[in-house]
Amino acid sequence: MNHFSRFFLALLACSVPPTFAQVLSSPMGTPSASVSAGTPSALPHGQGAGVHSPLSPFAPLKPRSDVVAWSVLTDVKTVLQNRRIVPVYTPAVMALNQQKVRLQGFMMPLGPGEQQRHFLLASVPLTCSFCTPGGPESMVEVRTVQPVKYRQNAVVVEGRLHVLQNDPHGLYYRFTEAVGVQ
Repeated sequence: MNHFSRFFLALLACSVPPTFAQVLSSPMGTPSASVSAGTPSALPHGQGAGVHSPLSPFAPLKPRSDVVAWSVLTDVKTVLQNRRIVPVYTPAVMALNQQKVRLQGFMMPLGPGEQQRHFLLASVPLTCSFCTPGGPESMVEVRTVQPVKYRQNAVVVEGRLHVLQNDPHGLYYRFTEAVGVQ
């Protein structure tokens, strides 16, 4: 099992038992209708957009009109099907599938080096090298055409967004044909 697989298995291991449903607040906006508490087949909303620590040395994301808002991507519900946690996307998210869009976030390298071609883009910066900043709905796997220089501050990436239905690593989103944008 590679590092990437272990990372997402650890992420999924932090789930709340399926008999409970919860709605988590997010600094990135309020999602639409939430799962009602007590619904036996409903699972919690992952970890949401994550929380940007006020002690973080990195500035939070500044609002931009030319990027997809994280509040759109993190508005995902989950259900249990065949003993698997499956995301249920809103129509707004599904409308973005296979579209070329821009997204702003923080790089989480998946390998060493100053230049990255494969990384995760997260809605909030990492506060711990062993912790994820939010749930799978708050991260996008990015594969770039040209290497992008690693930065700890926010970056903007443009690419083709894929809304994933059955990713073996538990990912919800992937960018392909991506490029770094200033």
